[in-house]
Amino acid sequence: MNLIDFRELPSGNNAFSSLFLDYVNDYAKLQELYNGNFRSDNDWKSVIQKVAERPLDRSSIVQILTNQNRNFHCGVRTLANIDSLLNDNTVAVVTGQQVGLFTGPLYTIYKTLTTLKLVEKLASRFPEYNFVPIFWLEGEDHDYEEVSSINLINAGNDVAKFEYQPGGSKPDKNLGAVGTLEFDETIDTFFQNIEQALVQTEFKPKVLELFKTAYQKGMTFNRAFVHLMNVLLEDSGLIFLDPHDTEIKKLLAPLFKRELAETPKFCQLVIDQSAEIEKHYHAQIKPKSLNLFLFHHGGRFLLEPKPDGYGLKGTRQHLTKEQVQEFINNSPELFSPNVVLRPLCQDWLLPTVAYVAGPSEVAYFGQLKSLYQEVQIPMPIIYPRSSITIVEEKVEKVLNRFALPLTEFFHDVEMIKEKVTSQIADVNTEELFGGTLASLHETLDAMQPALQSIDPTLLGALDNTNKKIISSIENLKEKTVAAQKRQHEVALRQIDKTANHVFPLANFQERELNVLYFLNKYGLEFLRWLYGEISIDTFKHQVINL
Repeated sequence: MNLIDFRELPSGNNAFSSLFLDYVNDYAKLQELYNGNFRSDNDWKSVIQKVAERPLDRSSIVQILTNQNRNFHCGVRTLANIDSLLNDNTVAVVTGQQVGLFTGPLYTIYKTLTTLKLVEKLASRFPEYNFVPIFWLEGEDHDYEEVSSINLINAGNDVAKFEYQPGGSKPDKNLGAVGTLEFDETIDTFFQNIEQALVQTEFKPKVLELFKTAYQKGMTFNRAFVHLMNVLLEDSGLIFLDPHDTEIKKLLAPLFKRELAETPKFCQLVIDQSAEIEKHYHAQIKPKSLNLFLFHHGGRFLLEPKPDGYGLKGTRQHLTKEQVQEFINNSPELFSPNVVLRPLCQDWLLPTVAYVAGPSEVAYFGQLKSLYQEVQIPMPIIYPRSSITIVEEKVEKVLNRFALPLTEFFHDVEMIKEKVTSQIADVNTEELFGGTLASLHETLDAMQPALQSIDPTLLGALDNTNKKIISSIENLKEKTVAAQKRQHEVALRQIDKTANHVFPLANFQERELNVLYFLNKYGLEFLRWLYGEISIDTFKHQVINL
């Protein structure tokens, strides 16, 4: 494994913001924004103790999690972990992500593996406590486009995008909680396209069988996601939490009521903290005056306060204060938190000591500390997930052949092509053949006086010989130039293909490619192998050779 400092990587697309860079490299600069240094045992101990001592309705959440995970057909180790939450000394390490097709981009897998390894690490460091891993299914999100496609490397080593469109066409309306959407018969066409595109391997039939079992007609995005994760991470003990649950919303109702009653207090707290952040950094999220969505007529819409009640963003729907109050009292399942309120909901329900976060999440948690203080919940320690680029053997061969550092692919591929072109063009054909032709002309011209003195008619033969030799040399030159061009084209194609693998679509591999590509190439044991390879305490970008 090679390690690359995040500061050496491009920070476009909010990949690695300056706030994130300081978080992993100089935590002291940001300590006022967070509740504990992820590198400090003393901070860990303090947060763990506060979370364990916090009054919590453990029996209710255990009952809900048991019902959910049994319905998900989880393993016995997961059920045992849920039961252990009844004990005050059991605390949670949480992560979460949208329920993207086939688990979405690779970073979802990396977040989960980091969470599982962190649980092991904390259990070893603090044996007086029990740690359980929990995955928060962000299936209430209504942004269908973010979960409906995957990118794979196809048999031609190109990046190919595959989209699932219900009924065969792109939805033109707000579909509500995407996690509840059921796949229809068009999922079969989706799989046919993938099957044709993927390279043939010995693992392909079994891998596709697993994916087809998870993602079949009648399955929802939530259930398919969990089914696949449960098989890929068998016996990991991972607990899944689906917040789109009536019983969950009953537990969250007091928090929702407070947000409604005190609007825009939570918003102002985040704005005040964001203003401090923006003195040096970019604020990752923008709070709304009211940080709640409402499920209405099949869609999920942001609630907007109006002088005489509420509106639903993007619609002409008007609701009175009395209507919304009735909803919150009798149907709290109609409400859904936005990005500002979601972390509070998570830690309102769970004894969370750590949240495993991607770079952008690390940044936005820095805006939320005052919210945690306001509702008197211990803010968890924010633990950066492992960031990884996997380099296959064929890619490594190209890197070695042209002596190319991987980091160059994270910047400007065109510059790499220029560099490789100059390597190939070490032999200058114009110089090589120009010198040869000049030397031949000089030699043949020098023969003229002698041949003239012997027999003037020989000069015609000399001229014919000269033309034949020159023609032969010109022909050889053309063949050399063509061969060099082919070599050049092959090399540039190799550079393009390498970029597709390590920096696809000019973005990090973990943000674009889906795990199916690697499972198809290397089998269902791939994640078990990867689990053993990744390091969760280097806090640098990891390059893992496969």
